[in-house]
Amino acid sequence: MFWQLLLIVFLSVLSLRVVSGAESRPNLIFVLADDYGYYDIGYHGDQIKTPHLDKLCSSGVRLENYYVQPICVPTRSQLMSGMYQIHTGMQHSNQALLPLNIPTVADKIKEAGYSTHMVGKWHLGFRRKEHMPCYRGFDTMFCFLDGHENYDSHMRAWHGKGPYLDLRTEKGPAFNYSGVYSANMYTERAINVLKEHAAAKKDTPLFLYLAYQSVHTPLQVPKKYERPYRHIKDKRRRSYAGMVNALDEGVGNLTKALKDLNMWDNTVFIFSTDNGGNNHGGGASNWPLRGKKGTLWEGGMRANGFVAGGRVERSGVISKELMHVSDWFPTLVGLAKGNLNGTKLDGHDQWSTINKGTSSPRNVILHNIDILRPRLGKPAVNGTFDTSVRAAIRIGDYKLITGDCGDDQWIPPPGVPIESLNGENQHRFSQSHFGTSSSDAPGARGLREEKNVWLFNIRKDPNERHDLSAKEPARVRAMLDQLVAFNNTAVPPFVVKSDPRSNPALHGNVWGPWLD
Repeated sequence: MFWQLLLIVFLSVLSLRVVSGAESRPNLIFVLADDYGYYDIGYHGDQIKTPHLDKLCSSGVRLENYYVQPICVPTRSQLMSGMYQIHTGMQHSNQALLPLNIPTVADKIKEAGYSTHMVGKWHLGFRRKEHMPCYRGFDTMFCFLDGHENYDSHMRAWHGKGPYLDLRTEKGPAFNYSGVYSANMYTERAINVLKEHAAAKKDTPLFLYLAYQSVHTPLQVPKKYERPYRHIKDKRRRSYAGMVNALDEGVGNLTKALKDLNMWDNTVFIFSTDNGGNNHGGGASNWPLRGKKGTLWEGGMRANGFVAGGRVERSGVISKELMHVSDWFPTLVGLAKGNLNGTKLDGHDQWSTINKGTSSPRNVILHNIDILRPRLGKPAVNGTFDTSVRAAIRIGDYKLITGDCGDDQWIPPPGVPIESLNGENQHRFSQSHFGTSSSDAPGARGLREEKNVWLFNIRKDPNERHDLSAKEPARVRAMLDQLVAFNNTAVPPFVVKSDPRSNPALHGNVWGPWLD
């Protein structure tokens, strides 16, 4: 009898420990917006209203020295792998595959005992089924696989043919969603995941990765979201503003569901964009930052981001500590109390920095080194990194850019008079100058073709107006030497070439794996 009582007590204590361990691990919600401009969130600009995002951000920690990558795939690959592009072979292409021998953050979180779910845009490869989310650490998926598509039909063309359906679950193609607007569809799916998880009444915590299609082109949005912005004369900007409105509503509905289901108090909620806004054809604005999506200027990589949720101890805080998208991998795995066995990370665990306000463990960000990009000019400094190669690095407060840096303009939001943008937000050029490349300005082309190195103090000069490369040659050389050191660790870049076997017409008119 004594031993039976002792066994009952032991099992009860063990059960309490299991429950306590589950409760100590928060639900993890990561929301990723697509091509979302720096100026286009309420706390950075006043043309587009984002009340839900603003309220959510003000309840947590706003990240104001946080960087992603200039385009879609690199950011998503670094989020999923915790590794720089040069270490995955993805430093050049926007259509590359995340190598299967690299564990994803979802793999490690699932390994730690979480329920894991992926909703939205994948864009990390699907030539074989093993490349898709449900084979890369996610229990369920409801997503499109490629980079962009129609917001209502969920279809896209293949080399001018089609269009074909690009929408799948872990069970196969997802039909019968035509006419359901993307932002609403993915929000509803995410909320259903939360409801199903809550209804299961298990102690298992949840990881939800919601990668919205919004606000990537094509510019498509129901009239009810665009109507509040009918005063904006620029059609592209007006449609884009409506798309932001739908995104903001979706995030508001998601957080409401978390609260209604009593999950919010045990949740860490992260919001991020994947790259700068497309301000030439996509209606976005990165003002007052220089550059746009696809460039190594701040407008291409400096991200809107914040962390909220009941498990965040600080609120109403602006963090200016240096952070990079690769840091989410060890941060999330640490919160999940998982292990990093089998990983080779470039990211750093930033939870103490976010939650306690400690100094960032990061002092360096390699933005990228792209040796396949056509070179610009000749090496500016002998015996170190070739400045004709496209690259960028941040060390402390300083940022160095080399090679073909991309469109280098400061482009104000359409319809906002320059004179209304006060102080540092103003620029000496006229409104008519914006939207053109400086290399197209009279007499500028020759100078631009010769120059291929820039240095900025980002803390003092976040809008990159004052090039210090001529004034600080020793710092330039030291940072070029650091690029050499990074490049010595790089794996060869690879590019995924078009394969005629991938034609969806050969696979039931649906985008999906074609080599199985």
